[in-house]
Amino acid sequence: MAEEAREVAWRRPSFGKQLYLGDFRLDLIYPHPRPSEEASKRGEQFCARLREFCESSVSGPQIERDARIPDEVIRGLAAVGAFGMKIAPEYGGLGLTNLYYNRALGIAGSASPAVAAMLSAHQSIGVPQPLALFGTDQQKERYLPRCARGEISAFLLTEPDVGSDPARLSMTAIPSLDGSEYVLDGVKLWTTNGVVADLLVVMARVPASDGHRGGITAFVVEAGAQGVTVERRNAFMGLRGLENGVTRFHNVKVPAADRIGAEGQGLKIALTTLNTGRLSLPGSCLTAARLATKFAREWSRERVQWGRPVGEHEAVAKKISFIAATTYALEAVVELSSQLADDKQNDIRIEAALAKLYCSEMGCKIADELVQVRGGRGYETAESLARRGERGVPAEQILRDMRINRIFEGSSEIMRLFIAREATDAHLSAAGELIDPRLPAVRRARAAAKAGEFYAKWLPTLMTGEGQKPGSFGEFGRLAPHLRYVERASRKLARSTFYAMARWQGRLERKEGFLGRIVDIGAELFAISATCVRAQMDQADGAGTDGAGTGRGATAHELADLFCTQARLRTEELFAQLWNNSDAADARTAKRILDGSYTWLEDGVIDPSIPGPLIAEVELGPAKTDNVHRAIG
Repeated sequence: MAEEAREVAWRRPSFGKQLYLGDFRLDLIYPHPRPSEEASKRGEQFCARLREFCESSVSGPQIERDARIPDEVIRGLAAVGAFGMKIAPEYGGLGLTNLYYNRALGIAGSASPAVAAMLSAHQSIGVPQPLALFGTDQQKERYLPRCARGEISAFLLTEPDVGSDPARLSMTAIPSLDGSEYVLDGVKLWTTNGVVADLLVVMARVPASDGHRGGITAFVVEAGAQGVTVERRNAFMGLRGLENGVTRFHNVKVPAADRIGAEGQGLKIALTTLNTGRLSLPGSCLTAARLATKFAREWSRERVQWGRPVGEHEAVAKKISFIAATTYALEAVVELSSQLADDKQNDIRIEAALAKLYCSEMGCKIADELVQVRGGRGYETAESLARRGERGVPAEQILRDMRINRIFEGSSEIMRLFIAREATDAHLSAAGELIDPRLPAVRRARAAAKAGEFYAKWLPTLMTGEGQKPGSFGEFGRLAPHLRYVERASRKLARSTFYAMARWQGRLERKEGFLGRIVDIGAELFAISATCVRAQMDQADGAGTDGAGTGRGATAHELADLFCTQARLRTEELFAQLWNNSDAADARTAKRILDGSYTWLEDGVIDPSIPGPLIAEVELGPAKTDNVHRAIG
């Protein structure tokens, strides 16, 4: 029922999807959506409380040094309601919108990225989100109040031999004969929050049998249940306070009442949860970008070389302008996507994925440029800087912490494939059966007719350029040419996809290099659109002040203009690379590398890796190690 309700609620087209089809629907995002007065008041009040707590009680350097979030910090976050930000008030939560939820995570993340990651994993992909979407009334009443009070939840999907291909999931959930419970066996890897969690969302495979559809299925599991063992706590290059581990399940009995949705719905539940849940990750990228802007500005004014502040030298000035302009764009992308998610009429699958892809990729570039701007002081740790008497700016930590965002919740490569399939599904569905030799000729002929109908309807608009009028978007002032560029470029993007379909037909789906560039072009166009719409709102608000009381006004248009200019240059380079690239040569060379043709390149080095199997072999059975689960007292 929840799935059906969502389908009915999507009454507006996706701005992102229409963009890839050459249909620039600015009306879907302009005027910029705004939160209600009630939502703003509630959100601002909570953000103020959270800021006060984080400033007084959260020590980022301590969490980085000790590689753990202190229990008293977790209890304090629970006391201010941080674990119930997205949980409805009727279940003891705050019921914040996605917009204010992400702003709150930004506050927590600026104090410690590990704290934001913990809160996000708990609410965005842990128990609260899937239960809100797919849970029964009884499940919501039983578990959501516990989550709101501060019982931490985790999401367990990945296995030692299963990453982005969950169809190979090996963990089993065997139903009992009377159907009253399931018995779970298997091992889960990279269980964010799993070391401290009280409740787990676990994906396991139910075998098909009489009375059981089977398939990958989601369960709520008590972390303290008999047979659940946290075998180790993992360590990473960044987010050192992250409570991420390896969890073993051995004959763990789970009541059938704790199954989320129907058997076989597990992947749908996971993917649907991520549609809005993954928006918290771009919010974390925005937080890092804001800090990078601050640290780059301050250092570039203070540091003098050859008689001038380093920020006045053109080579550094370009980096500073890139950091600031792109940070503004990330804010526009994150907050527009969050507002679209809050409007239940919008299908935001593409927008959420674009936000995740774009913000993580550009956020990492921003962090890298910050380290370069600060030079040796960017590479030195904050603690080392402070111990020798300088301000301990954590530039290198920002870079380390940011790097995971290109991998978390779908790597950039997986995001590009996901967006490509969502954005070009009309092309691929029209072309997919045209050349499949396994299908009868009659079926391929029907597919050809279907493709012909699709393109007969779709191509004339793209080829004529209808809708391009001099002076369009005049109310945007200096930003109007950028929006006209987006309209032209989106049509060119759709034409390029059509040409590729004509050239490769069904093989287009396997041209990942081409599709990746198509996706990246659309991401730049989406960012330009969001930035222009945001700048227009900021200017209208003021001579204007935003909700935080910071004057923006015309300065927002200045930053937006610069960002759009930079983004257009990147877009044109991507367009050129669609047809002029080394993809085929790269693929041939990679095959030869894998075949061992160039192993001589590896001569003269000593392998520093620690011996072990490439993929950990998992033996089912009871744990052979102590349970390192850490209960928060």
